[in-house]
Amino acid sequence: MQTAYLDCFSGVSGDMLLGALLDAGVPEAYLREVLAGLRLPGVGLAVERKVEQGFAATKVTVASGHTPRHGAQHHDHRHLADIAELLAAAALPPQVRDAALAVFTRLAEAEAAVHGTTVDAIHFHEVGAVDAIVDIVGTVAGFAHLHIDRLICSPLPLTRGWVACDHGEIPLPGPAVCRLLAGVPVYGENLEQELVTPTGAALVRELAHGFGPMPPMRLARTGYGAGSLERSDGRPNLLRLLLGQAVEVAEAQEVEVIETHLDDWNPEFWPHVSERLLAAGALDVCLIPIQMKKGRPGFLLRVIGEPATRLAITTVLFSETSTIGLRLRREERMTLPRETVIVATPWGELAAKRIATPAGKIIVPEYEVCRQVAERHGVPLQAVYAAVGRHPGHREES
Repeated sequence: MQTAYLDCFSGVSGDMLLGALLDAGVPEAYLREVLAGLRLPGVGLAVERKVEQGFAATKVTVASGHTPRHGAQHHDHRHLADIAELLAAAALPPQVRDAALAVFTRLAEAEAAVHGTTVDAIHFHEVGAVDAIVDIVGTVAGFAHLHIDRLICSPLPLTRGWVACDHGEIPLPGPAVCRLLAGVPVYGENLEQELVTPTGAALVRELAHGFGPMPPMRLARTGYGAGSLERSDGRPNLLRLLLGQAVEVAEAQEVEVIETHLDDWNPEFWPHVSERLLAAGALDVCLIPIQMKKGRPGFLLRVIGEPATRLAITTVLFSETSTIGLRLRREERMTLPRETVIVATPWGELAAKRIATPAGKIIVPEYEVCRQVAERHGVPLQAVYAAVGRHPGHREES
């Protein structure tokens, strides 16, 4: 599984994401080809290598004839319908077009909520400028080019102070940023400069599969994207993108255990809820009958997952159950090394797990695979299990 981790130690913005993607290996020619498909006259990219605080990084600047995005001067105003029309007319891959529109939709919803209006009525100020369109389309295209299966983002630093926009002076973190990052882990930074822009917040919220620490991976390469801001505290204004192959760790690992008690919920919904939890990244789920206060029967619902999947898992629990509160704790676990293998059976080759135990390697059947074979051939499930478990011959799945 191709895995990427965004280390936002100095925040995130659209131009920083573009720079990090180029620095991590996205070809500049590919990015220029994609952006040419937008058919925006007079728009170009300036790509340069720079060294900031001893770190070599890539800096991307959009040349569009507009004033800097953080200034108070007037920018082009576009409604969401204008953005959708522009993207529909562009020569873009469908997945890039759809993801870019989803990012702008998030921005429109956040801006509409902040200003007390509707998504259709909201018009983008800095967000609707040409440079932001290029940032969003370019970032989406860059991640698509890298074929990332899972993107995890670090907690985001939020600052204080004020920033100028078309509405005048607004407090930091920006109101739209606060809306966009609802439910996302953040922390305070004692700095009176904007580190997380609305464009950057919308991009990571739409593209990231989770927020938290770096997941286990075999690191392949690292890219640094430089921002346009010079930090007043002298720290480097960089975004780090780490790319690698996901690995299964055999030693102790930290997991998050999420629990809740339910005494007013229909357990008939459990198969649906468990499927959604597993799809959200849960490693294991269970529902345990318990006796609650005043003699009421109820259930203990327990989910185990990686810390980075907390947001996705808690969203499912609050949406699909009657719980109004969750308990969360970190625990360590140990797992045995395992891999997928193919074994020969009377019903053809089937996938199974080969697990390395202290006593030697064993082959364990996969339930769903065996169940489908049993139903298809009209044989007992235990017969399929026995055939898989006793067969000595196997080969690794390619």
